[in-house]
Amino acid sequence: MTKLLAIGDLARRTGTKVNTIRFYEDIGLLPRALRTASGRRTYGAADVRRLAFIRHGRGLGFSVEEIRSLLALADEPERDCAEAAAIARRHLRDIEMRIAQLETLRDALAEVAVSCEGGRAGDCRVIEAIAGAELSVEA
Repeated sequence: MTKLLAIGDLARRTGTKVNTIRFYEDIGLLPRALRTASGRRTYGAADVRRLAFIRHGRGLGFSVEEIRSLLALADEPERDCAEAAAIARRHLRDIEMRIAQLETLRDALAEVAVSCEGGRAGDCRVIEAIAGAELSVEA
């Protein structure tokens, strides 16, 4: 027989806060926990694996909805994994876009840090980099 874990034990084993575990249950990422006769939640090895998957996915920056889709695929191992690859490609594009934005900001900050002697805020490259060129409004 597999040993069942209380919610605190699951939290410690996975490095997840108890409230986060409850939240994942509430939104359906984790199945509702089995309850003891006294109403305490209990979790098995499958719950530990699923929560570890969720945490790792969140750590990689996947959204809750992306993780929900990936879990649905994992729950049906005979399905085509093309959907998982598409999710990963979309996520990679988002990451690459954020990296490009951060590189632009880094370059602007580096330039200002060594050469800025003040001036008009309206011409400030730091402010321009944070605002993003796509946000400029023409009068």
